[in-house]
Amino acid sequence: MIRRRTLTRLAVLRSVFKKAFRISSVPTGINISSFHSLPVTFQLPEMKIRLIPALQDNYMYLLIDEETRQCAAVDPVEPKKILDAVKEEHVNLTTVLTTHHHWDHAGGNVELVKLFNGGKLEVYGGDDRIGALTRIVTHGETLQVGKLSIQCLFTPCHTLGHMCYFIQDEGSEQPAVFTGDTLFIGGCGRFFEGKPEQMYTALVEILGKLPANTRVFCGHEYTVANLKFAAHVEPNNIAVKQKASWAQSQRDNGLPTIPSLISEELEFNPFMRVGDPAVQSYAKSRDPIKVMGFLREEKNSFS
Repeated sequence: MIRRRTLTRLAVLRSVFKKAFRISSVPTGINISSFHSLPVTFQLPEMKIRLIPALQDNYMYLLIDEETRQCAAVDPVEPKKILDAVKEEHVNLTTVLTTHHHWDHAGGNVELVKLFNGGKLEVYGGDDRIGALTRIVTHGETLQVGKLSIQCLFTPCHTLGHMCYFIQDEGSEQPAVFTGDTLFIGGCGRFFEGKPEQMYTALVEILGKLPANTRVFCGHEYTVANLKFAAHVEPNNIAVKQKASWAQSQRDNGLPTIPSLISEELEFNPFMRVGDPAVQSYAKSRDPIKVMGFLREEKNSFS
């Protein structure tokens, strides 16, 4: 009886998710009790992105080139879950893309390399503190996973070696970016090693300039809390209210709030709106970098 109820709930969640995201699916045969959110797969024109929940609120990803069946793992903190997903997808893991050195993102690299039986793994990142690193990458550098081209975007602030990874298919129909702990849905990472001007460059001048239809795949499920702060900053922002309502519904059903679009972030993420008069009014400053620093300090103690 208990198993029947679990399977019924899973079927309902699949249905809800497919309505929320038009081009997506939910892997079958999974034990949902071992995840904080339902694992899901996004089918894009030239690639597939499998979202794999980890730890308490982290997200790992498999980036799959559909033509060659080669794939990359993004921040594989729980290697066994990654290898299970690789097996289920019938793909060849060749690459690890690490956004930054913190243990909840890079802490599984060494174990993954040890467990991997398919040959050598290339482990990329922007910081020599990353475990099992085979090569440090730089801003603007291009990597290949199968026929997918991945552009490295250097976004220091959360850590001084933070790297985001931007993927655009040949037809430019549906780009994607893995943002780690730089850009969250409705928020951004703490400035552990950097300064407001660095986060301004990362969010406004780099990520904010990506194509509007770029899907944002971040490192944590923080959306509900982030949008609560966004509503505090801009109580009259309709986009914030609508996204917050949707995000709460997703979480109530055990579903991820990932991904968003860059175009959406520019409408409801206060850290990407530091040049907007309403956000500047809240911060009592017209200097966008000072606004960035003020917002981060406010968010650090907001509850």
